[in-house]
Amino acid sequence: MNIKSIFLLPIALSSSLLAQACNNSKQKDKQKEVTFSNEIQSANKTYNATQDTIPISTADLGNFPFFGLPENIRYESKPLQRNYDEIYFPTNRTGQLEKIGGRSFKSNMINTNNSEWSRPYFIKSYDEAIKAVGGVKLFEGKFKYEQIQFMKENAEYLGEEGSLDFYNNTIHSYIIRRPDGDDIYIQFDANTAGGAIQIVQKEAFKQTISIVKSDQIEKDLNEKGKTVLHISFDTDKASLKTEGKEVIKEIAIVLKNNGNLKLAIHGYTDNAGTKARNHILSEQRAQAVVAELSTSGIDESRLTVRGFGSQNPVADNTTPEGRAKNRRVELVKQ
Repeated sequence: MNIKSIFLLPIALSSSLLAQACNNSKQKDKQKEVTFSNEIQSANKTYNATQDTIPISTADLGNFPFFGLPENIRYESKPLQRNYDEIYFPTNRTGQLEKIGGRSFKSNMINTNNSEWSRPYFIKSYDEAIKAVGGVKLFEGKFKYEQIQFMKENAEYLGEEGSLDFYNNTIHSYIIRRPDGDDIYIQFDANTAGGAIQIVQKEAFKQTISIVKSDQIEKDLNEKGKTVLHISFDTDKASLKTEGKEVIKEIAIVLKNNGNLKLAIHGYTDNAGTKARNHILSEQRAQAVVAELSTSGIDESRLTVRGFGSQNPVADNTTPEGRAKNRRVELVKQ
């Protein structure tokens, strides 16, 4: 063997060993990538689930709000329960916010006097209880700036009992799909001192305000000097809905049957929006009533208009039912 061969052999062997080492390293990296990819896919089975792919739960959940308290945890004060409310929930892994309407439950929670608060214990308790009855996690994370701004501008009565701290805390959101479509949405958060939970069982809003007929309007005017009507307008507009026009037809009947009757038409709103905006809107809606009566042949000289905005509420503005009652038109006999 010549000297050239003596030097080439180690180099060849070294190159072979190096190539083999590189291949082994690449295989290990690929295995790691596959494992990591599988972990992501497994996680996304939870976070990427859509309404159509989430399995329906037929578990017997008992009575609303369905979930009791974990051991050594109590309500900080009396929970808020409403027959109908609208609350925003993050409904996918990106935190897309959706307004869910239905029966609601909200409460803050703290530890009992003989125990220390544990954030992991609180979260794990509800996570396992929800999943045990077929619930699926929709979102877990902190809200981004855009989400926080959206909530500040659109969410109702932030800061009351059971409000989540979406400024600072991680939000956990779940859904339990039900056979009849009355799906249950749950979201909660916690810090080092306590937690909060919100539950909504989805349900369509049921209108409980019926159209007052002409004979009742006339009776109220004669006995009370005024009548209160709930005339339907488009949201934040003075354009009448079909059912709103039906109410005005009843007013026209009264005016036609009583040729000397003159009415002051007073518009009112709920407290959503600014005072200035509400004042303008209430006056525009009262004027829309006059314009509609005019198309029915009523002389506008018999009618006067005034807007009061959100003044003189007749119901609680913190509930959807109350706000619906405050959005009204009052006819005052002149």
